[in-house]
Amino acid sequence: MTSENKDIQSAKRTIDREVEALRTMENELDGSLSKALDMMQNVKGRVIVTGMGKSGHVGRKIAATLASTGTPSFFVHPAEASHGDLGMLTENDIVLAISNGGESRELSDILVYCKRYGIPLIAMTKNPDSSLGKAGDILLKLPDNGEACPLGLAPTSSTTATLVLGDVLAVGLIERKGFTQTDYKRRHPGGKLGAILRKVSDLMHTGDEIPLADENASMQEAMLIMTSKMLGCVGIVNAAGELTGIITDGDLRRCMSPDILTRKASDVMTRNPKVISPDVLAAEALQTMNNTGKGITQLFVLQDKKPIGIIHIHDCLRIGVA
Repeated sequence: MTSENKDIQSAKRTIDREVEALRTMENELDGSLSKALDMMQNVKGRVIVTGMGKSGHVGRKIAATLASTGTPSFFVHPAEASHGDLGMLTENDIVLAISNGGESRELSDILVYCKRYGIPLIAMTKNPDSSLGKAGDILLKLPDNGEACPLGLAPTSSTTATLVLGDVLAVGLIERKGFTQTDYKRRHPGGKLGAILRKVSDLMHTGDEIPLADENASMQEAMLIMTSKMLGCVGIVNAAGELTGIITDGDLRRCMSPDILTRKASDVMTRNPKVISPDVLAAEALQTMNNTGKGITQLFVLQDKKPIGIIHIHDCLRIGVA
């Protein structure tokens, strides 16, 4: 057997062991999950996540996921808690303590503190009879399937299960709270996620930046407006201020004639142009422009048939929407 085949077999064994652990956890889910979600949903303060070693690393991710999806949360290192960080816990908080075996000595001070001040404790462990398991007001049981590590020592299956159980809690709270894309965007203003979640209303040109001309305006006037606004088009509106057409650089090339400057804008415009709503994601606006097959590079933004803005393809690309 080649080394490549051995590596693939090893990988498959690892994946199988970890999937097996997740299936075990799935089959062992019970009413404790709903009780934990009730507690986390109704907490007046924050969800304080704690754990030692690899459980702590996963705990940091769980806290970050909760915080970014509408449940105020942060991680407290159990060793630091014993040296003053217990002061971060208040009686309005709840604690989610993680330990696969349930006997991490570093957690003991947090457990005692929770009992002393009546702070609710959710225990996440595979061992209900452990110190953590017995201390918890609610027990979220991790699977006891052993590790995928061939030595049975390195946290592998157990950390995967812990991570997934944290995601279960986060997703459950998202669904219970009706957490929306808009809510998510407020917590992710930067980076690629922030760009993807930007709305048309965040990027569109408004007010005097919108190139607009009346249907009865001469093409000379329409072309001056198009040139001054530098967006490659001019929107044509009727007497009620409703958008009835658009004139683009392409329209000018197609209609070029000696008398073009004296013609009316309504004679040259393309009727029923593609438009978009201000509440649509910028990514959808970009998709609309790309999928028309006509080289559209701008969209007028309408509300009650009237233009309130315009978005250009460069506005989307500039913030990283692609």
